[in-house]
Amino acid sequence: MNKHFEDSRYYLGRAVETAARGVREELDPVEERVRAMIGREKEPEAGRLQTVQADLLNLERRAEGEAREAIGTARRQISGFRSAQ
Repeated sequence: MNKHFEDSRYYLGRAVETAARGVREELDPVEERVRAMIGREKEPEAGRLQTVQADLLNLERRAEGEAREAIGTARRQISGFRSAQ
């Protein structure tokens, strides 16, 4: 693709992103007023803390599973070693 077209495509993408942010920024107050009128609150986004906590819980569960597997493997090896003697 011609370098000029690549540049144009890049800047067009940037323009679209900027325009979308601008539209969201302009419509946020309107959305809040409409939600207040109809009595619906905006769903809270998952905060960074909740995301990190969920990740830690998943890691903890995975570590528990891996530890159980390692213990089971070690027990089998020990019992195999004992029965070989």
